[in-house]
Amino acid sequence: MRLFQIIFNPTSAAELARMPRELQLEILGQFRGLPQEVMSTDLERFGKLRREGRMLHRFRIGDYRVYFERHELGVVVHRILSRNTLKDFQFRSSLPMGEDEALQENPQFWELIEAAKSATAKN
Repeated sequence: MRLFQIIFNPTSAAELARMPRELQLEILGQFRGLPQEVMSTDLERFGKLRREGRMLHRFRIGDYRVYFERHELGVVVHRILSRNTLKDFQFRSSLPMGEDEALQENPQFWELIEAAKSATAKN
């Protein structure tokens, strides 16, 4: 069996660390079945956001949204955001479409993701 890793970039690791311990354990527990799904399917049950050849997946866990992408070693978690944060974001953007479509088309969301990537590169 191939090694599978769930990699948290510094931004998503910090977001997870700020949460209460019970919530951290719940979120990490939801990743249990992820290795088999990532390696064997097209991740149809997850939301998808596409931009310029890049695809992020959205994993809902209670009131949180985990944004990740496939990686040769498993997955890289880019952000863990409260659903309320995303609702506020969508409301402020006034986009009359679903959550994934709204975020996919909004450059500010991708700047949020890239900011986490930039923080990783600096460390």
